[in-house]
Amino acid sequence: MSGKQKTLAVLTGTVLAAGLASPAFGAAAQSPTTSTAAAGSGRSVVAWNRELIGILSDPKAQPSTVQPTRSFALLQAAEYDAVVSITRADPAYVFSVPAPQGARADAAADQAAHDVLAALYPTKQAGVDQQLSSQLSAIANGAGKQAGIGVGAAVARQLISLRSADGSSTKPPPFTPGSLPGDYRPTPPAFPTPVFSNWGSVKPFVLTSGSQFRSAAPPAVSSAAYATALNEVKGLGSKTSTTRTPDQTAAAKFWAAEPVWNVWNQVAQGLVTSQNASLEQAVKVFARLDLSLADTAIAMYDAKYAYHVWRPVTAIRLGGTHYNPGIVGDPHWTPLLPTAPDPSYPGAHGALSQAAATTLAGFYGAQHRLTVTSKGVTRTFAGFQDAATEAWLSRVWSGQHTSIDNQAGQQLGTQVADFVAHHL
Repeated sequence: MSGKQKTLAVLTGTVLAAGLASPAFGAAAQSPTTSTAAAGSGRSVVAWNRELIGILSDPKAQPSTVQPTRSFALLQAAEYDAVVSITRADPAYVFSVPAPQGARADAAADQAAHDVLAALYPTKQAGVDQQLSSQLSAIANGAGKQAGIGVGAAVARQLISLRSADGSSTKPPPFTPGSLPGDYRPTPPAFPTPVFSNWGSVKPFVLTSGSQFRSAAPPAVSSAAYATALNEVKGLGSKTSTTRTPDQTAAAKFWAAEPVWNVWNQVAQGLVTSQNASLEQAVKVFARLDLSLADTAIAMYDAKYAYHVWRPVTAIRLGGTHYNPGIVGDPHWTPLLPTAPDPSYPGAHGALSQAAATTLAGFYGAQHRLTVTSKGVTRTFAGFQDAATEAWLSRVWSGQHTSIDNQAGQQLGTQVADFVAHHL
């Protein structure tokens, strides 16, 4: 195993250590006030983030056409704007609402989080109400608490109203598969309809458009570069591969076991908790992380459906059509794991994990050591990039993507995260 591979580890489970583009977003901070009432720690922010992950564990919680990163962005943006409306420590993302003297920022964050989740998931109202009651019970009653609740409710109401017209509820048009070499088409064994085919047209939270950082066109499937990349997947990503190591197989299965945005939010939960982050620090970490993930998802789907590149399983099985002399077809080739139902280029795990790693490194440093444990397996990372690199390599090992897809995803995730960081 190479030195690079040895540094990679299976990331999962519990970390043990660690919007609309708006002129107001990133504008000059307002004058600070002496009455910030910024009591509270980042643990309440972690609790609401966990609440959302719990809600999303129910596949019926929201329409399958709505990308979950939108919900994380709405939750964290609302908490962030609720807090800075009171503290004035940072510029607002979108809304800065009037805050009475002595308003409690922790109460504002809790109410904003509750109202966003209640609006997004009305069938989960009881659990969300219980979470709010638990959080608010820890805050002393009084005028400051009530004022904070009012601030949080106002921010959530305005943000939900604004995002109601972002295009996320638009029904995707029927998808017509292509028939030329390189054209995406549904993949075996179930041949599902591709997902989020219209998500690239959803209004971003921070980017000016989904195409702002659109990846350059990939090499033609008839090129030598494509043959090299596909043959790598053919060998390493096959269900019966003899060259993939046990560690690579474990990593491939992990990164497919749960949504990658959940994993990175769990990483942030561990960091905020282990660092004893303040409320203000926590809302900023989560807002920047989840706005980056949401806009990366929009930008990624914009590119996926702009280029419509077929998946490796299709390319390998059709290799016998001689579209590329460097590829020997195998009509029975099967990837280690079932293929995700969307075009191949750029790679989602590469884009989303790179956006997350870039964001978190900006707060905690590139060489922040992470120990991650799940299902009895503990691995150590020297930095966030190690985890992000494993994420995209795992998609080659599972037969999902080529290195061409992954490199484009990495570049896209970096660009989006840098842009969001510059504005928040």
